[in-house]
Amino acid sequence: MAEAVKKTRPEYRNIGIGQLAQYRLPLAGKVSILHRVSGLLLFVCLPFILYLLDQSLTSELSFEAFKGFLANPIVKIVTLVLSWAYLHHFCAGIRFLLLDTHVAVNKECGKQTALIVLIVSLLLTLAMVLKLFGVF
Repeated sequence: MAEAVKKTRPEYRNIGIGQLAQYRLPLAGKVSILHRVSGLLLFVCLPFILYLLDQSLTSELSFEAFKGFLANPIVKIVTLVLSWAYLHHFCAGIRFLLLDTHVAVNKECGKQTALIVLIVSLLLTLAMVLKLFGVF
């Protein structure tokens, strides 16, 4: 009898930072990593966010100064990045809560919910861009 040709199986090992660019994550894995990055960004920038909130709520004069501060394009970009981080973290958090309750836990539903999270968070961020730059 002829021996069956044995196909070599890939060997999975821990990957390093240098190999991260070559590693292809599924969409759900990318959403998970972005959820962690957005959470870290929100945590690190929390003092800045609270300072801006304090300045906007102190008095009418400080609110006018806050509006002038927000007119700076660099501050607008920082605000947009923080808005994306919040919106993505919120949408992905809802997805993970659904996964914790065993809703949509198979592979196909995981891929669909990850895509929905990315689309919804980017659409909400786009609405924020349009509002911040005075389109509506």
